[in-house]
Amino acid sequence: MRIVDVHNHFYPPAYVDALRKGESAITVRVDAAGNPEVHYPGDYNVLVPGHRDIDHRAEVLERDGVTTQVISLTTPGTHVETPARAARYASLVNDAFAGIVRDHGGRFAAYATLPLNDPAASVAELRRAVEQLGFRGAMLFSNVNGVALADARYWPLYEAAESLGAVLHIHPTNPISVEAMREYWLMPLVGFLFDTTVAAAHLVFAGVPERFPRLRWVLSHLGGAIPYLAERLDRGFHAFPACRAHISRPPSEYLKTWYYDTVNFDRDALELAVKFAGADHVLAGSDYPHQIGSIPAMKEALSSLRVSDEERAAIFGGNAARLLGLEA
Repeated sequence: MRIVDVHNHFYPPAYVDALRKGESAITVRVDAAGNPEVHYPGDYNVLVPGHRDIDHRAEVLERDGVTTQVISLTTPGTHVETPARAARYASLVNDAFAGIVRDHGGRFAAYATLPLNDPAASVAELRRAVEQLGFRGAMLFSNVNGVALADARYWPLYEAAESLGAVLHIHPTNPISVEAMREYWLMPLVGFLFDTTVAAAHLVFAGVPERFPRLRWVLSHLGGAIPYLAERLDRGFHAFPACRAHISRPPSEYLKTWYYDTVNFDRDALELAVKFAGADHVLAGSDYPHQIGSIPAMKEALSSLRVSDEERAAIFGGNAARLLGLEA
């Protein structure tokens, strides 16, 4: 069965080296096992070999039967830098991703990294990534240094993405006001999911999908709580004039056209997302190689779904191949 993993993360070595050598908001340290640690305000990531060694990763994918991974950078993103550095580092990452895609014969595709703290530079980099590098779209973060994705400053980016046929995949980052989430890893365990939820609901109520109806969106981690809360969003639409100011239909009607990756390995949660958006709008995702991610757990969860064989094959890879234009 073809498996296309749309949610996983890679740090190009050239990018990590640039962080070590240059001025940056990010500090790189090394743990006792020799793994780089990327420290940024409020959090850090440990870069195990799968994060930074593409040959090691290719061996893992061969072993685990993954046909294609759509690689992306992850937190903190380049937008934590100054705008000039953000643009430079985004281009560096995208050039590295393009080399990986070129050199590995269909094993990898890529989402562009954008300097999101500079919307105009983000438009330019998205166009370069799609038109020159052949990328399928870009990964956005659920907020940009506290600025909502629904903010009008990003509308030119959405216009460009729509015209390019690019997919925009929303990934969470540090939520605003994380003071209550400092202990027990509550920020990634809870806060990330709700930041995705807030970003998606805000985009819909602000009228972004109505303004850009052909733009295709993917939400990480089964959309946070979107499938679970969609009925409540619809009630808000009917109850509050402000929730009808920019949209003509209930929020769920827009959100059911979006795509949801499967970085939630609970069968009941996955089946709720399938029931909400349809099996044709659910995409396999593993969150490899984060500690909280797992290709085997992804495969086991998707294999357990009570869906038809055709729907299972679509979730494992067919939907992503169609959405992203991946060759068989």
